[in-house]
Amino acid sequence: MIGWLALGGFGGPYAGKLSEVSENDNSSFLPASAESTQVQELQQQFTQDEAVPAIVVAEREGGVTPDDRAFLQQRAEEATSIEGVVEPLSPVIPSQDGNALQLVVPIEGEPNDAVEALREVLDRDRPDGLDVYAAGPAGQIADLSEAFGGIDGLLLLVAGAVVALILVIVYRSPLLPLLVLLSGVFALGLASLSVYLLADADVLALNGQSQGILFILVFGAATDYALLLVSRFREELRDTEDRYVAIRKALRGTIEPIAASAGTVILGVLCLLFSDLNSNRGLGPVAAIGIGASLLASVTFLPAVLALFGRAAFWPFRPKHGSPHPESTGVWGRIAGAVDRKPRAIWVVTALVLLVGAAFLPQLKADGTSQTDVFLTEVDSVAGQEVLTRHFPGGVGSPAIVIANEGAADAVLEATRIDGVSSAEPAGTAGGLVLIEAVLDAPGDSEEAVGAVRELRESVHAVPDADAMVGGRTAVTLDTQETSKRDRAVIIPIVLVVVLAVLMLLLRSLLAPLLLVATVVLSFAATMGVSALVFNHVLGFPGADPVVPLFGFVFLVALGIDYNIFLMTRVREEARTRGTREGTRYGLTVTGGVITSAGVVLAATFAALAVLPILFLAQLAFIVAFGVLLDTLIVRSLLVPALTVDIGKLVWWPSRLSR
Repeated sequence: MIGWLALGGFGGPYAGKLSEVSENDNSSFLPASAESTQVQELQQQFTQDEAVPAIVVAEREGGVTPDDRAFLQQRAEEATSIEGVVEPLSPVIPSQDGNALQLVVPIEGEPNDAVEALREVLDRDRPDGLDVYAAGPAGQIADLSEAFGGIDGLLLLVAGAVVALILVIVYRSPLLPLLVLLSGVFALGLASLSVYLLADADVLALNGQSQGILFILVFGAATDYALLLVSRFREELRDTEDRYVAIRKALRGTIEPIAASAGTVILGVLCLLFSDLNSNRGLGPVAAIGIGASLLASVTFLPAVLALFGRAAFWPFRPKHGSPHPESTGVWGRIAGAVDRKPRAIWVVTALVLLVGAAFLPQLKADGTSQTDVFLTEVDSVAGQEVLTRHFPGGVGSPAIVIANEGAADAVLEATRIDGVSSAEPAGTAGGLVLIEAVLDAPGDSEEAVGAVRELRESVHAVPDADAMVGGRTAVTLDTQETSKRDRAVIIPIVLVVVLAVLMLLLRSLLAPLLLVATVVLSFAATMGVSALVFNHVLGFPGADPVVPLFGFVFLVALGIDYNIFLMTRVREEARTRGTREGTRYGLTVTGGVITSAGVVLAATFAALAVLPILFLAQLAFIVAFGVLLDTLIVRSLLVPALTVDIGKLVWWPSRLSR
């Protein structure tokens, strides 16, 4: 315990420092083989300037005035003194309808501070009736970083408060929830320290999404493991007088399912290393480190403090030696009895319910969204982009970049004249190559622009001997979406194989693991079907990133299988002496309460992700929270035990228990 106090004191502050080493720009996540990445590298032959443009747009209903133009011109001169802003700035450009003005401000390095300073300059002495915004790629990056700024404070506060409230309700004790929360806090300190050092050394990629998921995973997993250990400890205290003997028995009885659960999740998330996106590959080890830290704290710190406090940890409802086990007469005893009496009817009905939910899966729109749709609250960059779209060609400030052999310049330029491209002009030559900037009609981050870039690539690729390639920020979005779809097709089968292998080793069986994986996949399909209905018809979301189903699958399969592991390891333990039917009934009875509590805690902690105003995290929060509850309340409570009872001892085939 003293060792963990020292480690927590040293590593704890690093949870607040992770934002310093996180990167939220999609262009840094793509593989070197991506076309947009290759264009980005070739661009360095034309200019060493890697500035990201902030597009300042001013709008006045009824038409801008000479004073408005003088104001923006003066602010442009002041902006050159802002750290990070590089010259030359563009001239002030009026729109054709006379209602708006535009100014492009290049920013080098991380744009967050520069954009904030630019917005302060633009807001000073602004003429009445003139709306001014700092939008464009730099504005979007700055707003995204600000949205993720709540991870260090708000997310941790909400997640901690939710877990504390549930633990107080579950244990009806003021001390035990504190000990469990301390275990999670220490695990988070260890995980944050490890991730910070690795990200700072460029060993792994960390972004705001991975950071938020890390916090939630650590709290949720540490609490889940604690619930299982504490429940078994309380059970042993009723049968064992010595608290040290009781904690030894409790740890011996739970360390296998806890370790198997942690191992399954770790191996599941590490499958993300097969991703071509650096952001996904980074999440794999980040999440694995979080789960590993939770496991370590749960089997070292928590048993130590439980041994020291003993029965006092459960005050005022201390488990007395020789007292009856209340689990056998409660609601889970009745549920287990119902499963024992009518197993076939229960598993058929529950399977049909899940199939109904899965039928809506095709309605899930997961082909990508615009960058402006990422935000769930009003931000400057989105409002500014709307103004730009009304008054200027949408792609101004973020043109598509075409690089081709100089000898084919005229043919490539002609090939850029397609629907969706407003204008295209050569912007320089270097090393036998020509660079062409193609301004798109649609906003550079929109799905319309992504479609235009896709067609533009087809057109210029067809030019003979041009070796033309298309890059730019819209091309980055396209490549990210295409890579995400590829990752989904590759990683999902790998996760299934890994989880199946772990279950086979754990349960020493072939049939039971196949059964458990099938139920979890069915649960996932039902979850995504219900999510599609909620996203499309209740919350009105514009769509989802292709990575949302992938992350949902990885977390739901890896985490959802946990509860089946907790149940089936106990059922297998009891089946050795009681038989499979009675072992299933007893295993469900004694684990029902604790596993349900664990599921509620994990669902609540993931739901806390919704406090961050980011579309991806809000969708992931709903998918995992709903899916975990579905796994906990339906799959693990009814479907799996009913199938086990109906199949009988053959479920353990080909192990000795099946004979």
